[in-house]
Amino acid sequence: MSMYLPPLRNPIHHFGHRTIDFSSEVALMAIINRTPDSFYDGGATFSLKAAVDAAISAIDAGADWIDIGGVPFSPGPALSWQEEAQRVVPVIKAVRAQSDVIISADTFLPEVAAAAIEAGADVINDTTGISDPRLGRVVADAGVHLVLTHSLASPRTIYPRPHYDDVVAEVRDYLRSKVELALSLGIKDEKLIVDPGHDLNKNTLHTLAMTAGFESFASLGYPTLAAVSNKDFIGETLDIPKSERTAGSLAAAAMCIMNGARIIRMHNITESAHAIGMLEAAMGWRKPAYLKHNMGDVNAPAHPERLIASPEPVPTPVMNVES
Repeated sequence: MSMYLPPLRNPIHHFGHRTIDFSSEVALMAIINRTPDSFYDGGATFSLKAAVDAAISAIDAGADWIDIGGVPFSPGPALSWQEEAQRVVPVIKAVRAQSDVIISADTFLPEVAAAAIEAGADVINDTTGISDPRLGRVVADAGVHLVLTHSLASPRTIYPRPHYDDVVAEVRDYLRSKVELALSLGIKDEKLIVDPGHDLNKNTLHTLAMTAGFESFASLGYPTLAAVSNKDFIGETLDIPKSERTAGSLAAAAMCIMNGARIIRMHNITESAHAIGMLEAAMGWRKPAYLKHNMGDVNAPAHPERLIASPEPVPTPVMNVES
């Protein structure tokens, strides 16, 4: 399968502190959840120090982008905007003080979005597809980026037995409509990113179909985000717990990239950076770190320390044979 090159309306995107050319780069987004009940780590980065340390470690490992959230997508009690802001704003400030990395705030509340932007966020990542139009206006006024994600439920509520006649077509139509909404609220075209929302109000069969059909979302012309890391569709497909889903996550991310994804949201940063590097090199977008194999007259042995010196040849004895 050849790599799909989406018809990007605006290939080059200028974030607050970095510029990315999505026609020849894939951005790696690291996940920092400052929540006591996060999907993957169960609250391992809830303390401020743990969250900041995790973010800096991710940057050192190759992350281009840090996504900071204070409330999980999963159903649960509402959190006041003040408490959510108290969770994410200090992390944003601390990371911004140490790095020019792209920072997004994962929120659907306009008040939290405003506080995050003031603290240094470059992007608002709204997993509810602008459920509150006021958030769109906050983003427009600040001139930052917005991620538009497909989901069906009202924020933090259950959506039982989601049904789609054609999940790929319906999600694509939803994203197109949300783009139109964002534009009507004053957000510039070059500030939009779309995300089909793997597993969000979708069962495993829906999400597998979206992974295979990712080209349909990328064809909208906006940088498209694939948030596949360690999700339930991988666990259910392979019958494995969260702790064993790295390989499945990388396979899903690579398939999305081959089908046009230009941002992947991942937990395992080192492995994900290596996967992106291989794909970018194969596409001719980056050079290998070095060239040595078959570049000279001979290849060096793989394990020179294992070579054993050949013993001196034993002379063949001369035998006198009487005639």
